[in-house]
Amino acid sequence: MKDIAKRFPENPLLLPKDVKSSREDFQVISLLNPGVFTFEGKTWILVRVAESVAQKEGVIYFPALNATGNTEILEIPLNDPDLINNDARIINYKGLDYITTLSHLRLLSSEDGIHFTEDNNYPGLFGQGYLERFGIEDCRVTQIDDTYYLTFTSVSDSGVGVGMRTTKDWKNFNIQGMIMPPHNKDCALFDEKINGKYYALHRPSSKEIGGNYIWLAESPDGLHWGNHQCIIKTRVGLWDSARVGAGSSPIKTDQGWLEIYHGANAQHQYCLGAFLMDLNDPKQVIGRTTDPIMVPTEAYELSGFFGFVVFTNGHIVNGDELTIYYGAADEFVCGAKFSIKKILSKIEVAKLNTPVGKESIS
Repeated sequence: MKDIAKRFPENPLLLPKDVKSSREDFQVISLLNPGVFTFEGKTWILVRVAESVAQKEGVIYFPALNATGNTEILEIPLNDPDLINNDARIINYKGLDYITTLSHLRLLSSEDGIHFTEDNNYPGLFGQGYLERFGIEDCRVTQIDDTYYLTFTSVSDSGVGVGMRTTKDWKNFNIQGMIMPPHNKDCALFDEKINGKYYALHRPSSKEIGGNYIWLAESPDGLHWGNHQCIIKTRVGLWDSARVGAGSSPIKTDQGWLEIYHGANAQHQYCLGAFLMDLNDPKQVIGRTTDPIMVPTEAYELSGFFGFVVFTNGHIVNGDELTIYYGAADEFVCGAKFSIKKILSKIEVAKLNTPVGKESIS
C-alpha cells in the first residue's frame, strides 16, 4: 500500500548501537518512539531506551526495579511449565505479565534534525517508585507557556498507567505521579487551553468489554482529569481494526485539531492515520482517514525487534511541513516529512457514519 510519507534518506537515524547502555552488564535491545520538542534552538528527542541482560541457554533473564529503586535481575528456566514465552516483548509467569526489557528515557539533540547526539548535561529519566517498577516508556512532550509536560507509560506489576513529570529547563523535574490509572497509555496533551481548560487524548483499555479506543479528557489544572469521552474506535476490516492510540499533541489548523494516530490490526501490524476534531469542542470529531498515511514498507520498518511497525509520539510543525519522528520495527528511530494540507485532504467526513468495531486480540 502506497503512503504519503517522505522518509528521511538518512533513516534509520539512530540504532541501538548508537546509545550507550545505562549499566555495564546491560545491553541496549532497541530504541523506540521518541517524544520531540524544541529547546535552546535545537531539535530534541526523548527516546525510549529498552535494555536487558545477556541471555544464557536454558534460562530467560529480565530486569526490574525493586522496592528500593535498584535494578534486580529476575531469572526463570525456559522449561518452567508456568512460563509462557511466545512474544518478544512480554512474558507471562504464573499468571502475571512481565516485560522482557526495562525502559528509560534518554535526551538527544540535533542542530539539523537529522544527526542526534547525547549531552551529558541532560541526564536520562528512569522509573521511580513501585508504579514504575518495569520502567517508563513512549513519552509525549507538550509545551504550554514556559513549561514542558511529559506524559509517559508507567509500567509495573500493578498495571500500565500514565505518569507525568514537568520541567522548564530539562535538568530539574517535578514528579506529578500517575495521572491516569491502569490500564491506560498513549496520553497526548493539547498544546493550548480550550475555553480555559486543558485537554488530553488517552487510551484506556479493557480485556473484557469495550476495546482499545482513543478517549478525550479535560482538566482545570493539567493534573486532575475528568469528563472522559470516547471519540475514536477501531474499525472492522480496516488497518486499525484491533487498536488505536494517539500520537503526539494535536496540531491546530484552520479546519480543526489534526491528530496523527497509530492503528494496528489483529496481526499486530502498525500504521499511521489521522483524524480531525472541532477547534472549540474537540470531542466533536469532524473526519478521519480511511487509508493509512504511513505504512511499514522499508526494510528497517518491516524487520527488527518487532517487525511491521511505524509508531510516532513526536513531531515538529513548520508551516505546512510536518516532521514526524517515529519508531520503526520497535528497534530504530527514523524521520519522515508530510504536508499537513495533504493529510487534511485525505480526511473523509462521510466515513464517520461507518459502523465501528474491533477484531478480537489476545
